[in-house]
Amino acid sequence: MRQNEHMKTTFIICGRPGSGKSTYAQQLAAARKAVLLDIDGSTERLVRLALSESGHSADDRDSDYFKRTFREPIYETLFDIARQNLPWNDVVIVGPFTREIRDPGWPEKLVDRLGSAVEIHFVYCAPSARKERLIKRGNPRDAAKLRDWENHQGYYGEESPPVFPHTFVDMTGPL
Repeated sequence: MRQNEHMKTTFIICGRPGSGKSTYAQQLAAARKAVLLDIDGSTERLVRLALSESGHSADDRDSDYFKRTFREPIYETLFDIARQNLPWNDVVIVGPFTREIRDPGWPEKLVDRLGSAVEIHFVYCAPSARKERLIKRGNPRDAAKLRDWENHQGYYGEESPPVFPHTFVDMTGPL
């Protein structure tokens, strides 16, 4: 059997908070019988503890401190766990990946880093529907986003999809 017949695929599911990434990723993981690594489920407890122990709000996901201290280790952890599973299973990784989708070379970097085929799926949802979803889910870590919605929108910039080939998924409708 040729080597590439065993090659598994990493699916990166990216998009803004409240866009439907987790719902879509769960459906994809079920269909592919893949390992699901959602940024929140995989790292939330440790991040909350570390934020509290460092004197910060456990719900902070928007400050410069959070992004400077936790962003890279969180993503690196997801990639490490993915690499451990890829010899046997496809892997679905869920996260915003806001900076990465602006790098035209990111897909190739992921292929090299993970040693697997990579598919990037960009989940889109109209801003008004995203805001309603964040309100409805009532997660404390969304409170800062909702208090300053315009600034939150500005952080992510325009609703531009990734700058490289990807699968576009519109989750604006009912989940």
